[in-house]
Amino acid sequence: MSELKNKIAVIYGAGGGIGSAVARAFAREGAKLFLTGHRLAPVQAVAKDIVSAGGVAQADEVDALDEQAIDRHLQSVVTRAGRIDISFNTVGNAPARYLGASLVDMDVKKFLMPITSYITSYFLTARLAARRMLPNKSGVIMTLTAPPARIGTPNGGYGNKSEVILQA
Repeated sequence: MSELKNKIAVIYGAGGGIGSAVARAFAREGAKLFLTGHRLAPVQAVAKDIVSAGGVAQADEVDALDEQAIDRHLQSVVTRAGRIDISFNTVGNAPARYLGASLVDMDVKKFLMPITSYITSYFLTARLAARRMLPNKSGVIMTLTAPPARIGTPNGGYGNKSEVILQA
C-alpha cells in the first residue's frame, strides 16, 4: 500500500515542469491533490491530465507570495478535504531579465529579488500549512529550490544550490 494513498497534498507551482511531475507521481500513488500556480491555465491542464488518468486533482490560481491568498486557499482545502497532509512548494522564479546578467553590472535589488522571492514563498506556504497540520499532529512540508542552480550563466551573479527540506 502506498504511503500517499488518500493523503491530501497541496502543490505550489504545479503548472511547471517539476511541480507537474511531482503532481502526477503523487496522483499515481493515490494522493488527492490541490494544485496551485500563479497562472491557472497550466495548472488546470495538469489537473485535467491527472483526472483523465483516474486521479483526483483540483486546480486553483494562488500567488505563492501573497500571504492572504495562500491562507484563503489552504482554508478552502481544509473545508473541502478536512485536512492537509502534505505541502510541497516547487514554485519557480525565472526572472529572465536577471538571469545571465553580469555580476559587475547587477545592483543589489536585482541580486536579491530571486532570493527573497524564493525564501518568502517557502516561508509563507510552510508556515500557513503547518498551522493547519498542528491540530492533527501530522504533516510533511517540502520545498524544492531554484532551477538556475543547474544552469551555467557566464559572469552570472545568481544561483542557488538545490536542496529538499523535509519536516514531519
